[in-house]
Amino acid sequence: QVHLMESGGGSVQAGGSLRLSCAASGSLYSRNRDLFCMGWFRQRPGKEREGVAALYTGGGVSKVADPVKGRFTVSQDSTKITLFLHMNSLNPEDTAMYYCAASFCGSGRATLQIDDYNNWGQGTQVTVSA
Repeated sequence: QVHLMESGGGSVQAGGSLRLSCAASGSLYSRNRDLFCMGWFRQRPGKEREGVAALYTGGGVSKVADPVKGRFTVSQDSTKITLFLHMNSLNPEDTAMYYCAASFCGSGRATLQIDDYNNWGQGTQVTVSA
């Protein structure tokens, strides 16, 4: 059992920054914190959901999608309970609903593929104005 809850979304002007958080809980996650693939996805208006950033909770592996590379970074806290998405130099194209995702993967990889995840949060809205 895995529960994910995102927070930190909001409205910001272009060039600004936001930090999204995703709190993970549930019996399966609590017992296996080092063995999860975790990711951030977004769905922009009128577009399909896309991967933004991902990491492996066991450490050593992370990935950031090309459209946000150099502006977004992904990290987790030392307890591995909270996943973060640090977003800098935001522009209106980053306006989207952002989702946290998790999957018990048991191997060290970071994946941006939607089909690799079977647990999703409800999402948090990010709006960037020009």
